Amino acid sequence: MGDRCCQNKAGELEKLKKEQSKVLWMVLMINAVMFVVELGGGIRAASLSLTGDSLDMLGDALVYSSSLYVIHRGRKAQAKAALLKGIIMFVMAIAVFARATYQLFVGTTLEVQLMSGVGLLALVANLLCLFLLTRHRDDNINMASVWLCSRNDIIANTSVLAAAGLIVLTHSFLPDLIVGLFLTFVFAKSAGKVLSQAWRELQLA
Repeated sequence: MGDRCCQNKAGELEKLKKEQSKVLWMVLMINAVMFVVELGGGIRAASLSLTGDSLDMLGDALVYSSSLYVIHRGRKAQAKAALLKGIIMFVMAIAVFARATYQLFVGTTLEVQLMSGVGLLALVANLLCLFLLTRHRDDNINMASVWLCSRNDIIANTSVLAAAGLIVLTHSFLPDLIVGLFLTFVFAKSAGKVLSQAWRELQLA
């Protein structure tokens, strides 16, 4: 009876890992494609917030790759992957802040229509990713940190669209700059949370 119970649990765990793997591959492909689209759109539109969001997409693609690598491994490996994700988030925050500082002194002319269109497409893509990941958010630290990355994307996309609307109203590039700095704060805060959780897991592993 006990052996059968253990076999059933092992089978359920393996099924769960396969489901997690399938979801991670899907969101990985979505983020990889959207990184290229947003980066190209951000550069062409001269939008700090859109470029920053594209870097977040790249970071997420790396996050999902590391999550796939550790999905069949133990808590220690998953904690190390989460630590890597936290570091990536923090690097993204620094990159956006550096771009914001540059743009503050140089000044740019934004293509708001392109910025809005790409931002809306990115929002739809990330809503799909969040929907796919939500059912697995409480599975383990690996999936929890992945879900947090996806939630941040929704915040970033909404902020980009808000910036585009404010640019139209104010005829100023400052909303784009402010949103870029806001994304820096969001990335840094999330990085701190993930790093803290990963460190605690490493101590317990």
